[in-house]
Amino acid sequence: MDKIKNSKAISILLIVCIYIMTACLGILVYFVLRFPFWVNLLIADVVSTVFVFIFSLIFKNASVYDPYWSVQPIVIVLCFAVCHIIYAPATILLLISIIYWGVRLTANWAYVFGGLNHQDWRYTKFEKETGRLYPLINFAGIHMVPTLIVYMTTLPAVYVIKFDLRANIGSYIGMAVCIGAATLQLVADAQMQKYRKSGQHGLIRTGLWKYARHPNYLGEILMWWGISIQAVSVMSFHWWFIAGAMANTLLFFFVSIPMADKRQSSKPGYAEYKASTRSLLPIPKR
Repeated sequence: MDKIKNSKAISILLIVCIYIMTACLGILVYFVLRFPFWVNLLIADVVSTVFVFIFSLIFKNASVYDPYWSVQPIVIVLCFAVCHIIYAPATILLLISIIYWGVRLTANWAYVFGGLNHQDWRYTKFEKETGRLYPLINFAGIHMVPTLIVYMTTLPAVYVIKFDLRANIGSYIGMAVCIGAATLQLVADAQMQKYRKSGQHGLIRTGLWKYARHPNYLGEILMWWGISIQAVSVMSFHWWFIAGAMANTLLFFFVSIPMADKRQSSKPGYAEYKASTRSLLPIPKR
């Protein structure tokens, strides 16, 4: 087992197989149920997450779940578009936005993934700090909460696709926000990978990171506001569509950013770095 888990190629192949089975299970559950479509989708999503969680336990690595964040929305919107045979402009714009973001983020995960013997530092931190409560934290906090948030952020796109809505100026503005956000993440992650590849382990002070401590997080936050803009613009009476983007924003502001800042604070020069940079916006600070 250790040889398998130490091999990046075999580990990725195993995870690909797990996610193919997960997608098939989710689709099956969705079509078997007879509730309103959004309830069917929620249940299918939860069942799929439980399925992935089981493999996280088998491999003793919560990072098995990591690709779910970027793969889930692609599978959902593609399935709805194909099943409803809908390729209206509003649908196409949403598909372009989500697929571009999801493929890019999944590729970045594959690039940095070290194998099933490597677990995200945040999960290891939770495991050490929570002790016997970790199985609950693992299931609820690491697996289920992100699933529910991404479900909420993706649901507005599902409504637009399902009801075959026309595009308007807001659709194009929202797509521009999404493409810009995903590209911001692409540039930030590429700069970070180049920095790490150079063998440096301190605070990155080049590119976008010269002005902001979390430019990649800004891209992730803006991505889902772009989806909300696209959805609300064509269904203006559904203001609850922003709930997912809001929940995602709060997750980053109150969990992801504080955890990352705390980890970085142990590095030399962090106080000066924090004083001279912004948290999210990659623009010079006066």
